[in-house]
Amino acid sequence: MANFSKSNAPRFSVDVYQNEYLPEGGREVNAIVTVTATGGGTAGSAVTAPHQYAPHAPGRGPAAAVAVMVDCSGSMDYPPTKMRGARDATAAAVDTLRDGVRFCVIGGTHVAKEVYPGGGRLAVADATTREQAKLALRRLSAGGGTAIGTWLRLADRLLSSADAEIRHGILLTDGRNEHESPEDLRATLDACAGRFTCDARGVGTDWEVKEVTAVASALLGTADIVADPAGLAADFARMMETAMGKEVADVALRLWTPAGSTVKFVKQVAPTVEELTGRRTEATARAGDYPTGSWGDESRDYHVCVEVPPAGLGQEMLAARVSLVVPRPDGTAHTLGAQGLVRAVWTDDLAASTSLNAQVAHYTGQAELAQAIQEGLELRKAGDRDGATARLGRAVQLAGSSGNADTAKLLAKVVDVVDAAAGTVRLKAKVEEADEMTLETRSTKTVRVKK
Repeated sequence: MANFSKSNAPRFSVDVYQNEYLPEGGREVNAIVTVTATGGGTAGSAVTAPHQYAPHAPGRGPAAAVAVMVDCSGSMDYPPTKMRGARDATAAAVDTLRDGVRFCVIGGTHVAKEVYPGGGRLAVADATTREQAKLALRRLSAGGGTAIGTWLRLADRLLSSADAEIRHGILLTDGRNEHESPEDLRATLDACAGRFTCDARGVGTDWEVKEVTAVASALLGTADIVADPAGLAADFARMMETAMGKEVADVALRLWTPAGSTVKFVKQVAPTVEELTGRRTEATARAGDYPTGSWGDESRDYHVCVEVPPAGLGQEMLAARVSLVVPRPDGTAHTLGAQGLVRAVWTDDLAASTSLNAQVAHYTGQAELAQAIQEGLELRKAGDRDGATARLGRAVQLAGSSGNADTAKLLAKVVDVVDAAAGTVRLKAKVEEADEMTLETRSTKTVRVKK
């Protein structure tokens, strides 16, 4: 549980963007909710380059515990640069730990093994334990299969032994999860959800995108591809630096709605698209909590859609109240002191009721963009060239109209763009596997609307 009395704890704010006007009989209310945390004081305070440790002032930041899970399956030796890259990346992550953080390193195959410190415990980061951990990494060797769920369960056991406010994992894999069933991995993710957050990375091109993104999604972390093992160290250092900047864990978006109203969906739409609707836990008779994970100095956007009872012209109502809380084990919650209001006003002004709010329109398009990419790539793999061309053409059109230049560049490696505005494309005859996997992995990354 976070210590909210600290002077350097971040301050949260909530801003709501919507067109509150509905036509007569209108029931659906849409709003973009921007949540911003500022003033935490630790984001970006760690090192800026791999293997270059910058001592962190004692007492800065909340109590934290971190588990680094490294794939040590046999495929990590093909080519050998993958295993070397994994060792270097883990060393870079260890170097980025601030003093006082509890940590461990786990080697993952078809079983999970404690690499450092061992004995079912966590080490406390300082100059000595960082060096000991890096020495232990030299013993890492490749051999065996892949069962990601066993790695996560060991991480959960070790992290839960620490009296830490922030619990975070970093997971690296290079292969498919072939030594446990999809049901076993899903059960593990369900068991670990809400207990720690986790960033997941796939190295090379022999892993399954849906498995890595499922880990990150369930555990409210990030997912990405590192096609070249040489890029792992810098990526791990950045991930750990971000983790060290987290100040408040287990933040939930609490949505109150009046009697007769129904929440149709709640989804994060920036910096990535993440469906939260099914993760709701009931707080009171009319309020539910949606998990958002850990926060440092950052801002995120959420799309809230509520169906309200119809009302007469000229009437208005509070469609939803959005606040931020940290739930407690006893069922109560600590409120973070920020809230926003979603309104509904019925009008016969056609221009007012049919105008689509710019933020809502933008993020509706970004969510469609992610879906179009994923569907297009699935159709391409299935051999449906016409279907794939249509969906990826729509993705190109949406990426261009929304200003998502990064996604447009990734799409251009999979299709030849004839007319971006019209969505006219041709599938490339040959596509590098790394390019296709990068597009799929990063399909949910969005650009923010200019407010």
